[in-house]
Amino acid sequence: MSTETPPFDPARPYRLTPSVAVRPEPFGALLYDYGTRQLSFLKTPALVRVVCTLADHPDASSALAAAVVPRTDRPRYLNALAGLAAAGTIQARSQA
Repeated sequence: MSTETPPFDPARPYRLTPSVAVRPEPFGALLYDYGTRQLSFLKTPALVRVVCTLADHPDASSALAAAVVPRTDRPRYLNALAGLAAAGTIQARSQA
């Protein structure tokens, strides 16, 4: 049985991992995971909005649209979300 995290899929629903705290900053935000003691940086306020509202949307792509991320910038944001998913900062949630 594999314990690997499945690859990030923007068509799936995600949420901020419960052990992660967000501290807003002028540049974006600091994320601290109390479980792993990992510190991450979100470098734009729009990315902070996306990450903090992931659980309110049916999928990650919808969260980007709701945060009014321009279509031309979405690949960069999806790459950032994939990195956060790989680090365990955000996690997939059930679609129900």
